[in-house]
Amino acid sequence: MGAGNSAEFIRMIAVGAIPVIFAITLHEVAHGRMARHFGDRTAEMLGRLSINPIRHVDPLGTVLVPLLTLWMGGLLFGWAKPVPINPRAMRNPRYAMVAVAAAGPAANLLMAFGWVLVLRLASSMLATLPGVGEFLLRMAEIGILINLLLLIFNLLPILPLDGGRVLRGLVPEAIGRRLDVLEPYGLIIVLGLLFLGTFNKVLGPLLMSLSKLFFLLGGVKGG
Repeated sequence: MGAGNSAEFIRMIAVGAIPVIFAITLHEVAHGRMARHFGDRTAEMLGRLSINPIRHVDPLGTVLVPLLTLWMGGLLFGWAKPVPINPRAMRNPRYAMVAVAAAGPAANLLMAFGWVLVLRLASSMLATLPGVGEFLLRMAEIGILINLLLLIFNLLPILPLDGGRVLRGLVPEAIGRRLDVLEPYGLIIVLGLLFLGTFNKVLGPLLMSLSKLFFLLGGVKGG
C-alpha cells in the first residue's frame, strides 16, 4: 500500500468509525431491547443494553473484518458481539424470536433515515463551513451505506443471520429443525462468500440502487 493509499485508508477510518460503530452497536441493542419487551432480561442483566460500544466489541467482527474489507476495497462490513437471548424466558417464544431477529435490521433502517437528516444538514453547511460540511457529508454517506448494507445482509435467510432467525420462526417445526442442522456452518459460509467477493457481486448492485434513493432523500445526487 503506497503513501497515498495509506493516507486514504486512514481518512476512511476517521470518517467511517462513528457510523460503523453506531450501526453495529445499536443493531445488537435493538435485539436486546426487543427481547426484554417479551420478558427476557438476560441482555439487560449482562449490561448489553448499553449504547457504550465497548460492551459490544467483537475482536473479529468489530475490528479485524471491517479493516480487512476496507483495505481490500470491498464493501465496508462488520458486526458486534451478539447479545445473549434466552427464548425460554420470553412470552410466546416462537413469535418473540421473529420479532427479536427483525429488530436489528429495523434499527439499521431507522439509522439510515437518521443519516439522511445528517446528510441534509451537511449539505446546507458546505457554503458556510466547507470543511465541517464535507466531513459530515462523507460520514453521513458512509452511515447510510453501512446501515443499508447491514439491513440487506442480515435479512439473508441464512442462520445465524437475522433473516435466518425470522425464517426459522415462520416455517413448520420439521423444516426448522433441518435449518438448525446447518446453523453451525452458517458463519463459515458467510465469511467465505464475503472474502470470495460473492456478496459484492450480489449485494453490491442492490445496495447501490437503494443508497441512491437515500442520497436523493438527503439532497445529494449519487454517492
